[in-house]
Amino acid sequence: MKNLEAKFRLHDLAQAESAALALGYTRRATLVQRDTFFRVAAGKLKMREEGGKAVLIFYSRSASETLMLSDYKIVPVPEPESTRAVMTGRLGVLAVVEKERVLMMRDNVRFHLDRVAGLGEYGEIEAVIADGESPELSRAAVDRLLAALGITAADLIDVSYFELLASSGTTP
Repeated sequence: MKNLEAKFRLHDLAQAESAALALGYTRRATLVQRDTFFRVAAGKLKMREEGGKAVLIFYSRSASETLMLSDYKIVPVPEPESTRAVMTGRLGVLAVVEKERVLMMRDNVRFHLDRVAGLGEYGEIEAVIADGESPELSRAAVDRLLAALGITAADLIDVSYFELLASSGTTP
């Protein structure tokens, strides 16, 4: 699977939610997530735990002008605790990111309003790209939401939350 994404710092989650609602986005859920990032030779591998369930997510990113294009694969994890322990012992942990996420959606675009422990408030837009579809078909929707939020190309962040945590010196 692929998605076109943008990540940026937010100073007012309520204002960002109002702007998204005005564009037709709907609030779908409030999620509490714990992402454990493991050491791998290429790309990024994390186990996301949420609501007693877990998935492994492997992804790699490439720049697509000001936005990031990601290829990813998601696999369910039937035994989160033992899987995390085995992977920690075999691969090592880069970081653990804990966040509260408000999920909003419109068509194929997910808008996340994130409160990230140790970092603060961020927004993340992910336009899910269907197999064989050009990412350019979703660029207008992403750009429209960015404009409504007042986010410019200079505001975009091209690294993961765990990398932001590492640069702030707060990773394990």
